[in-house]
Amino acid sequence: MQRTLTILLFLITHGMIAQQNVLTPEDVAKLEYVTNAVMAPNGDKIIYQKVVPEDPLQKNAAASTHLYVYNVKSETSTPLVTEYSTSNLRYRPGQNSITFLTRQKGDSASSLYEIPVGGGTPQKIFEFESSISSYDWHPQGQKMVFTSRVSGDDNTSKLPYQPEIYETNLTNSSAFVADVTGGSPNKLEVEGNVTGAQWSPDGKHLAVSAAPSSLVDDFYTSQKIYIVNPQTLKVSAEVTHKAKLGGLKWSPNSEKIAFIAGKDENDPIDGRIFVVDATGGTPQILQQDFEGMFHDLHWIDNKILGFLASEGVYSSIGTLKLDGKMKKVYSDNNVNITTFSQNEKNEIAFVGNTAQHPGELFLLKKGNSDAKKLTDSNPWLKDETFGAQEVVTYRASDGLEIQGILIHPVNNSEKNPLITVVHGGPEAHYDNGWLTNYSMPGQVGAGEGYAVFYPNYRGSTGRGVDFAISSQGDPGGKEFDDIIDGIDYLIENKNVDGDRVGVTGGSYGGYATAWMSTRHTDRFAAGVMSVGISNNISKWGTSDIPEEMFLVHSRKRIWDDYQFFLERSPIFYADQAHTPLLILHGKEDTRVDPGQSYELYRHIKTRTDTPVRLVLYPGEGHGNRKATARYDFNLRMMRWFETFLKEKGNEMPDTQLDPSNR
Repeated sequence: MQRTLTILLFLITHGMIAQQNVLTPEDVAKLEYVTNAVMAPNGDKIIYQKVVPEDPLQKNAAASTHLYVYNVKSETSTPLVTEYSTSNLRYRPGQNSITFLTRQKGDSASSLYEIPVGGGTPQKIFEFESSISSYDWHPQGQKMVFTSRVSGDDNTSKLPYQPEIYETNLTNSSAFVADVTGGSPNKLEVEGNVTGAQWSPDGKHLAVSAAPSSLVDDFYTSQKIYIVNPQTLKVSAEVTHKAKLGGLKWSPNSEKIAFIAGKDENDPIDGRIFVVDATGGTPQILQQDFEGMFHDLHWIDNKILGFLASEGVYSSIGTLKLDGKMKKVYSDNNVNITTFSQNEKNEIAFVGNTAQHPGELFLLKKGNSDAKKLTDSNPWLKDETFGAQEVVTYRASDGLEIQGILIHPVNNSEKNPLITVVHGGPEAHYDNGWLTNYSMPGQVGAGEGYAVFYPNYRGSTGRGVDFAISSQGDPGGKEFDDIIDGIDYLIENKNVDGDRVGVTGGSYGGYATAWMSTRHTDRFAAGVMSVGISNNISKWGTSDIPEEMFLVHSRKRIWDDYQFFLERSPIFYADQAHTPLLILHGKEDTRVDPGQSYELYRHIKTRTDTPVRLVLYPGEGHGNRKATARYDFNLRMMRWFETFLKEKGNEMPDTQLDPSNR
């Protein structure tokens, strides 16, 4: 086998066999993708947004989100706004126009702009003293409700220096009703931090979501829905339900509200559908035993909801009656659906990705079983060679069935090195679609000869509430044992070399990477940890979600069992670590404080001779947003695996990157 590979490499090097085009970090850095789609009520147009990244070799900036319109009849796309980013797309009622939020040169804050559906120059139609974060049109299209964060009293110090008082003097978002033709906005009398507001179809009521404060922890744990009278601006009713809260929609007759939320306060995700009367009160849960999760919903009529859901690694669009009866309308195991929109004719536009391409716009016409892909944002991908992607199912050591996704190397051999990619959360999951980005090796790894494994360990979403809560109270326990069981399955069945297994992940996936590189160091030849947890005791006091962590993760307080939390921390096992570990962290991360990376780095550096490196990204938070920072991450990750996983070297790569000579 080795002789065959040597001959093949010689033939490729000397031009006797055409070298395959495989995905590279440079390719990942230029990927464009569709993220949002909204159908016109009559179905003749679809407005959609496309993310366009900056060139990482020229500018370290976040990607732009451009606006396009697709004409269903002519089957053509027309760019509407490509010079700057847009957000919060809406069709304006009674007008043949689209509105969006943006901040252009000369604007003091993000403002509301309007552009004809047929194109033209966007015009600013409303601005406020501070940035507008969200808005919704009154059914007649002249008034709107919007949210904005308005500064409170001036607390400027009388001294020449002013300190920052942590979690004090917080600025909340409020909701306002405004007539865009003139007049001053009126503030709704809703206490706390307003996170969204929506008009009822008859224009007589508003549904408003709000948290007690602007703290992230309150957003996750304590949001409520209020019904507000737009004439008096006062709260007339509220919905009684304490859990994570997602999107909400009014019924067409304005008599009910459907919303997505957690089953209860211990449910780690907003993945159940509830319906409540517009007069408030206790909502009714629909399909409470559904072994999946709901992502989005809308009303088809007063008795039927349309939904987008995940079941395991697959997604579907369907209908749900108020009596709980559910029906799938569209599903394709090769297409992962991320968002959808439906018009009056029950035609559906959605954004979907596959193993061969990131997000694109699709259209499903009424009565059809197959959806048509309408856009092709990266035509050059057709010339790339991809590794085969398959869904794998295996049994954990205690018999629980676990799903995962495996990308095979482009040139599969009898023994392949493996990169294991662990998702964060842990309330998240991988879908059978596009699995390559700056922090996920995916097809870049496959092109360089790695198998790449994405396990949906216990505690992942997409398989019902019981599975999602099955890891609670056991951090680093059976949840991560599931990953090792999956690796053993791949070694036995999928040509994986057990001596060349790597691991990477961010946030909770970074915790898993640190855990595997210390507690289970004998199993892993290389690790790349991103924004991860190393000390569960200090993490609690430095994170912005301590209460959320208690309610849906730990389920007990650290001061009730310090020893338990210490022994579930990677630093506890740092003295035995011999897995070479690259640690990457945004310096402005508030979710997982950079101190978590400092701690693990210092422990391994001081207590072992194991190769360890800490890379900090100024200006970045819980994950990298800007082009050069993302590209740098991708290059360092792949180079680390090349050194310690493929070549089995002992010396760390140079600290400097040379993209022209990787």
